[in-house]
Amino acid sequence: MDFKREWARSRDDLVQAIRSLGFPDELGVQLAKMLGSPKAMERMMAYLYNEKPNTAELIVDEALAICSDIERWREKKASEAANAKYNEMLYYGLDSDDDYE
Repeated sequence: MDFKREWARSRDDLVQAIRSLGFPDELGVQLAKMLGSPKAMERMMAYLYNEKPNTAELIVDEALAICSDIERWREKKASEAANAKYNEMLYYGLDSDDDYE
């Protein structure tokens, strides 16, 4: 399944979960845009089905927490990649071509 189709299916599922709690479909559509990925939407749906929040504020707060977790993960991965490059530079040195012979 391509990403667009998977994203649309996840959005529709999220909208249905929001609707089943008595909130307007537009809340689900906006949450899908904010969360951005099918995996994040699935995490949001798990929260909705398990916690059954009774206010839109609780729902949006959880969506913001999910987005924050994703951003922290991205920053961690970028930091790990930079650290690996730095360690490689320390191990192999700045000049790996032996241009100074």
